[in-house]
Amino acid sequence: MAPRSAAAKLAKRNKIKKTANPPKRSDAPQRPAGTEVSAKIPLELQQLLLNVFRNAFPSRFGSDLKPLLQEVKQHLYNRDFLTAFGKAEYLEAYAVRWSPSRALGYLQIFNDLEQHFPAIEEPGSRDPGSPWRVVCLGGGAGAEIVGLAGLLRQLTRKETPSESTQDTAMSAPTQPLFEISVIDIANWTPVVTSLQSAITTAPTLSQYASTAAKESNAELLSPHLFKTTSLQQDVLTMPAEDLSAQLHNADLITLMFTLNELYSSSLAKTQAFLMRLTSILQHGSLLLVVDSPGSYSTFTLNGAEKQYPMHWLLDHTLLSVPKDARSNKEAPKWEKVHSDESRWFRLPDGLKYPIDLENMRYQIHLYRRLP
Repeated sequence: MAPRSAAAKLAKRNKIKKTANPPKRSDAPQRPAGTEVSAKIPLELQQLLLNVFRNAFPSRFGSDLKPLLQEVKQHLYNRDFLTAFGKAEYLEAYAVRWSPSRALGYLQIFNDLEQHFPAIEEPGSRDPGSPWRVVCLGGGAGAEIVGLAGLLRQLTRKETPSESTQDTAMSAPTQPLFEISVIDIANWTPVVTSLQSAITTAPTLSQYASTAAKESNAELLSPHLFKTTSLQQDVLTMPAEDLSAQLHNADLITLMFTLNELYSSSLAKTQAFLMRLTSILQHGSLLLVVDSPGSYSTFTLNGAEKQYPMHWLLDHTLLSVPKDARSNKEAPKWEKVHSDESRWFRLPDGLKYPIDLENMRYQIHLYRRLP
């Protein structure tokens, strides 16, 4: 789905006529709006992720990029997503323009939330050789894929004080494996394939590259550690059995700048989709929702009479227990383990990329499926 900065900010929303009373806050840990308490991501790693996009689409940075982006923006402004994502050159232009900044922001998010991902590294938490499975809903443009590649790169390069970098990279039997599935309404498979190749293949060097550059040239990740697949489907109309086949064994589901668009498309269908998601996912599965903060994510219910924040609708669907269920002493099906209504990811100085990159403001909510 199109990021809010590229689509919804271009299309003016209906003016808010009446706002619902502020909902009660979740019990999940909250930080004051706009605060940032994040571990620093090495600049070198962030540059490597930007290089993935450059290496995946080397011919897309020519003089035709700007007019292509203008065409894509116009289609997004008109909310004509089928046209905006209907041509290969549009998809590549979109990926090189908007996904790199998002990928770095997502890496920061994944890094900050790693404490909630014990299944990645926890000994005995999964069978040897079993991958950590992530399904990215609306993630065809590749930001989630590259961000997760950055997380895995960090995990495989962890050091201890007493050992050298080379010796302390995780041994092969204990290295985590990532299996990433992307489900999107557009056919992003060529883009996903190109990014996968750029992540798992050493970059092509100039014939004039130095000996040192040639000796240090290597892929970001080994191919056996990081695998991706792409599926073109509308999750709101996807048959239940197909949705279950894709999601039932997922460790993490992501909705990154996608849920707001789903709600805008159909509130009823999105609520129904979240209920199906709840019935499919296994105990311990995580749902990560990232979207534009505050008033950028409000929705009209009952005509234009009231507006509800996106996170309130989400909490209402996932955390509430219906009255008839409460009478049967049914427990909630989800717990909210992390929440922040407004955060910034700010790009560090020193990064190199052919076109401008942008800081990212977002809200974030992480839920865990209960037994």
